[in-house]
Amino acid sequence: MRSSGAAPCLLGKTWGYDQTSIWVADGCSGEFVTGQVQLPATKPAVPRHLPNVGFLLFDGDKGQIYLRLFSYGRYLNQRNLDESYVDAFGNSHTVQRRQDIQLQKWFSPFSGWFLSPKFRYYLYVWSSNASQGDPAQVVGAGNLSWTFNRFVTVGVGITSLPAVRSTEGQFPYWLGVDDRLIADEFFRGSYTSGVWLKGELQTKVKYMVMFANNLSTLGVSAAQLDNRMDTQSYSVQWMPTTGEFGLWNTFGDYDDHQKVATRVGWHYTHSLEEKQSQPGTEGIENSQIRLTDGSVIFTPNLFGPGTTVNEVDYHMMSVDGGAKYKGVSIEGEYYWRWLRNFTGVNTGGIANINDHGYQLQTSAMAVPKILQVYFGNSQVFGRYGDQWEVRAGENWYFMKERGLRLNGEWMYVNRSPVGYTAYPYPVGAKGTVFHINLEMNF
Repeated sequence: MRSSGAAPCLLGKTWGYDQTSIWVADGCSGEFVTGQVQLPATKPAVPRHLPNVGFLLFDGDKGQIYLRLFSYGRYLNQRNLDESYVDAFGNSHTVQRRQDIQLQKWFSPFSGWFLSPKFRYYLYVWSSNASQGDPAQVVGAGNLSWTFNRFVTVGVGITSLPAVRSTEGQFPYWLGVDDRLIADEFFRGSYTSGVWLKGELQTKVKYMVMFANNLSTLGVSAAQLDNRMDTQSYSVQWMPTTGEFGLWNTFGDYDDHQKVATRVGWHYTHSLEEKQSQPGTEGIENSQIRLTDGSVIFTPNLFGPGTTVNEVDYHMMSVDGGAKYKGVSIEGEYYWRWLRNFTGVNTGGIANINDHGYQLQTSAMAVPKILQVYFGNSQVFGRYGDQWEVRAGENWYFMKERGLRLNGEWMYVNRSPVGYTAYPYPVGAKGTVFHINLEMNF
């Protein structure tokens, strides 16, 4: 077999076979040989590097081991933000305005197969150094899966809920370095424990279904969970023109499509969220349920003296679409969230809460394989305030490879409804923020 595409061909993940056929997925393409063939006496030497997959450390009859390393250093300047903000209930809050340099994150996954290419593992260590001392500052996690064919893969463990496009598995291939726009951050689910099915419905249509413990497991022990496992998330992706949307479905068109690539996606998530199952505010992949003014809904006395929400029925849906051609991309997503059935102390007077919002991103490879420029806009609308932001940035791939980039990003935000130490904004931020990131990803 000889690979002929830009996307990696990984046995058991992006290609496989049975007694009657060979299947490919996620952009893998190549020449395949069937029947009895004379195998070469020796395999290519290991370790060796496969771009966007990592270093192949071991390749034998009983399995494979790949190692990747991802990290970035960040200079962050929030000093031009307002010093305080007033929430929708009239409470004043101080805004911590940072200026610092951090080795922001270190992420090291091991992946491959064992005994059969159908049985795959993905295990990693993840550290958010800006969150030193906070819950889940260092995480060891991962998942195990069995691929029956291109239509069905069953997995168990920790992975991201397929609640929005950015949690479909293309991290870290975003336009910015490890930072979502405010609408995406506000509405999405996060990493959690559960079981899932995913695969292709047909060549240009993919799906994922996940049943999980809660919206975010990071910083939450098993003792804090209820025993209902009442979190479900579903996604469908349709890529009508080319059947793919770039490496790992990434944002932007670094791949330089010579034919117009398009996609449409749909996501729906439901969860009964308890106060005790919410992650810490400064969690690495924070996914607090907040109002549009940034208030966490489980805050005691938030809706009035003597009122405390202990449980809420969360529903969220998003629709996304995008197109790429010759280095240019335009991509957008719209979100809806419904909060129902508040239970707790004196919660009878809390009305249902409906919020919605969107994000738009466009980018262009000003110099192919070297320089990318991009622009983003996002808004969140709700009873407790309408918030928005704009962003502009650049990615300089100074080695002409995806594995190293120098990113600079300028942002203006009007009352961010989200924020934590691993995110460029604090809650309530209004004003300009600038950061520079040096990212390594191999």
